[in-house]
Amino acid sequence: MTITFTEPNQQDVWENRYQGRKTGWDRGQSSPAIGHWFPSISPPPARILVPACGCGHEVVTLCEQGYVVTAIDFAPSAIETLNTKLHQKGLRADVIQADLLAWEPTQAFDIVYEQTALCALEPALWHNYADRLYQWLTAEGILLGLFMQTDREGGPPWHCAIESLKEVFPATRWHWPSQQDQRITHPSGFNELALVLKRRRSAR
Repeated sequence: MTITFTEPNQQDVWENRYQGRKTGWDRGQSSPAIGHWFPSISPPPARILVPACGCGHEVVTLCEQGYVVTAIDFAPSAIETLNTKLHQKGLRADVIQADLLAWEPTQAFDIVYEQTALCALEPALWHNYADRLYQWLTAEGILLGLFMQTDREGGPPWHCAIESLKEVFPATRWHWPSQQDQRITHPSGFNELALVLKRRRSAR
């Protein structure tokens, strides 16, 4: 499935990265956060959205565990790679080539697994993206976030400072965890801040 892109030039940017194998964000395997978070947070067959899924290592793992997974990415090459992996393993997911800021789901999700989308977007788009995540989740949905910590100017990946995250995902909409300092090492040399944010039933 393909969704019309609002910014075709951005599609080219990301597609060229995959074509040129300039994918430093790709671990080559699922993040260790998968084993830490699943299935204790919500067991299968919960519905999970993986935005900016890339080559889909986590998508494959979650499908193997019995989750109902929807995966989205901007780049045709990433989508093709993921579909090939799923086919080889006899697995099934709803894989969509789409602009996250143009796409709309037909059904709400129990979980959003956010690993590379926010840090890949221009910070000016973060609030728009966060609003969409809030709308895409069920009333008691969960956002599992791995937010890149580059501690430098510019991007992508953009530095996802905790102060910025609290503005983008305000406490009026999200229940924040008491622990806000858990980090996971990334092969790029950066760290990812791991957060579990629970959607409030209604914004105050």
